[in-house]
Order: sequence, then C-alpha cells, then structure tokens
Amino acid sequence: MQQYKLKIKELPLEERPRERLINNGVKTLSNSELLAIILRNGSNKENVLELSRRILKDCNLGSLSCKRVNALKKQFGIGDAKACQVIACFELGKRLAACKTNKLPRIKSVKDVVRMIMPHVSDLKKEHFIGIYLDSRNRIIKKETIFIGSLNASVIHPREVFQVAIAESAAKVILVHNHPSRDPSPSKEDIQITKQLVDSGNILGIEFVEHIIIGGKRHVELIGEGYLIDE
Repeated sequence: MQQYKLKIKELPLEERPRERLINNGVKTLSNSELLAIILRNGSNKENVLELSRRILKDCNLGSLSCKRVNALKKQFGIGDAKACQVIACFELGKRLAACKTNKLPRIKSVKDVVRMIMPHVSDLKKEHFIGIYLDSRNRIIKKETIFIGSLNASVIHPREVFQVAIAESAAKVILVHNHPSRDPSPSKEDIQITKQLVDSGNILGIEFVEHIIIGGKRHVELIGEGYLIDE
C-alpha cells in the first residue's frame, strides 16, 4: 500500500513556510523552508518541504547556486519551472551583491577582496579572472570578469587587464582568479602573468596591487607572499 504523503495545506498553519514568514519574519525560516517557498509545490511522492530538504541534503547552497537547468532536473527530478525558479533566485542574490551603491566601497586590505569574491567563485568549474579597479583612495570603481577558461600567458594579456583601468581612470588594479581544483597554489603561468602585469602597471603608472588565487576556502597572494621574488 502506498504511504500517504501529507500536503503542505494539510499542515497546521504555524508549520507552513509561507505563513511562518508572514507571522514570524523571514529570519525565522530555515534554508529548506525558504527554498520551499520558492519552489511553491512538491509532487505526488513528496510535499514541497520534503523536496526542499532532499535537495539541500544532497547539495549545499554554494553548489546549488552554480547548477544549471539540466543538472537540477537530472539530480533532483524536478521540471523546467522549478529549476528556473531556483536559478533565478540565486541570480537575483548575486546581482544584488554586485549592485553599486552611491558610496563606493573601500578596500582596506587584500582580505576585503577575498571576502567579497570568494563566495562567488569558490565552487565554479572554470577559472574566472576578475579585475578589481580602485581609485587613489582604494575605493572600488569597477569589478569586471575579464576572462573565463584556463588561465595561461597566451590568453590573458596585460592589454585586457589595463584597458579597463585606463577607461575608468583607475589608479590601482587587483586581479583575482579561482582554481576549480580547490588548490590555490600558483602555477608557473600564474607567476609569469603576474610579473607581466606588475611591469605593465609600472609603465602605465597604474599600481598593480595584488594577484589573488582562490581555491575552495583558501587563497594565495602572489605579491604579498613573495612568489615574484627571484630565487
């Protein structure tokens, strides 16, 4: 005999995610309850809360935020509509985080850049090469993804990095890229391109502050940790 699955509308009002949000505030909801509100309904086999718990049991928020439609459908057995709802929700969050405010954020240390970029790149499957462009008071003028793919000296050229700095009248540049292997140790190519960027910055009169590599939850600072010093 097939086991009967309790529907959300059959739960007591105080246990339903939407009603809990209205009555108690969004901060009181768990991740699975928030996801249940986004998904709206479950299936014949499980209600939306059970579906949300199953998804978050198999996949943390960081990994879930990077998945595409087909991956979500295949892994969790959901349709196009639910997969699109999940992706759209995370994309709105990323865009909100990237929104410019009237007061430009100031970078006090390299760690500020790491805290800003790490959540967005630590789980990516390809290398993303990101430029952070600063004014003379270390305020962010622009953040731009310059390249996506495997980093090497032939595809990343100082021209691509500094043309944005020139266009935005930036005084300083910080470069960040991720290692999908989750090992932030720099390769020979990483060190080579960093040396080229430092030299180009000196010629142009634009300070190249740092090249940061993020791998998982760790990072390396090529200039600050002495990787450019010849043995």
